[in-house]
Amino acid sequence: MKNHNHSETFITGLGVTSAIGQGKTAFISALLQGRHAFDVMQRPGRQGPLSSMTTKGEAHQETTFLGAEISSLSIPESFSKKVLRTASFSGQVALITLHEAWDDGDLDAVDPDRIGLVIGGSNFQQRELIQTHEAYHDRLHFLRPTYGMCFMDSDLCGLCTELFGIRGFAYTVGGASASGQLAILQAIQAVQSGQVDICIAMGALMDISCWECQGFRSLGAMGSDRYAKEPALACRPFDRDRDGFIYGESCGVVVVEGADSIKRKGVKPYARLSGWAIGMDGNRNPNPSLEGEVNVIQKALKQARLLAKEIDYINPHGTGSLIGDETELKALSHCQLTHAYLNATKSITGHGLSSAGTVEVIATLLQMKQSELHPSRNLDNPIESSCNWVRQHSVSHGVEHALNLSMGFGGVNSAICLQKI
Repeated sequence: MKNHNHSETFITGLGVTSAIGQGKTAFISALLQGRHAFDVMQRPGRQGPLSSMTTKGEAHQETTFLGAEISSLSIPESFSKKVLRTASFSGQVALITLHEAWDDGDLDAVDPDRIGLVIGGSNFQQRELIQTHEAYHDRLHFLRPTYGMCFMDSDLCGLCTELFGIRGFAYTVGGASASGQLAILQAIQAVQSGQVDICIAMGALMDISCWECQGFRSLGAMGSDRYAKEPALACRPFDRDRDGFIYGESCGVVVVEGADSIKRKGVKPYARLSGWAIGMDGNRNPNPSLEGEVNVIQKALKQARLLAKEIDYINPHGTGSLIGDETELKALSHCQLTHAYLNATKSITGHGLSSAGTVEVIATLLQMKQSELHPSRNLDNPIESSCNWVRQHSVSHGVEHALNLSMGFGGVNSAICLQKI
């Protein structure tokens, strides 16, 4: 490995749990093959009645929100069953995903006082809370005492630090759909400032309920009316027939550390974090900003000391949003990045919301390692033909410099540049 500046940061461990596979091996295999799990969602609390009674006195009709759900979880034997029983679904998935990244980054031998944790996401346990409210609405005095802790997102910090013995710091950071990438940016800053030697960044599983689904549908953000009876066709970022994002359960964890720590541990990093940026649009509404996206792309490239032509792969935000996809491609064009290979991870995984930014960095790193780029499902008629798309089939390509983009409601824009080691 090359000699590196002590202030440089690297990613040395990965963990991922998603609807298309648990663990990085299953995840990259599914990505490269374009295997999906889209269907009408079945998890309790994800569908709601459209009306309590029809005009003919028939039983109420249920909604049919589409998404990709995790079918099962493989839980490590070392985990406390008591802790798992009291953990939310988001908490259980967080612990399982962190376990993989912890082993991958070889963190057992690290001083726990020198390890930090940043969890990306806010209000990410809504389904669990709503189910609790419904179960106890007429018997409030029987509410389990642990509700006083678990309704707060910071409960995931407590779960993770207790089971893994983390003693540095732990907190959550919210940036809507950019939360996962913001967690990585916070982790970089914590390591570079010397606050800790190693910082774990997690994009938490956002466990949405039928209320959030309906809210997103009412905003025009979530699909799909057009493909309501064909779930496999519904998620189609950058395609002319897209009608909104399709949700997908996922959680991603990356281990961030500096050059001195890597040298002590003797681990081989996945990539160097060469540049990054965050910027706000000054706009509460969900509509994107071309200026805001261009701003973070240019700042990230400048910090990485890269010319646009040196980026050879882009993992975009690419949700399937009517306005968002077009704006993102205009930003890439403005920044002279249309030459780089481009695919849409969400076309396979769905949109994990708070987890998306972390999961897509993991997807990028695994593609870099494999020297192969995954296809983009349902990209039949791209809205911009001049881009260098990876379409129906995977493409062999050795990535040297990658760019990851994330955007969130409330005008949040972020970008990260990754360099192959």
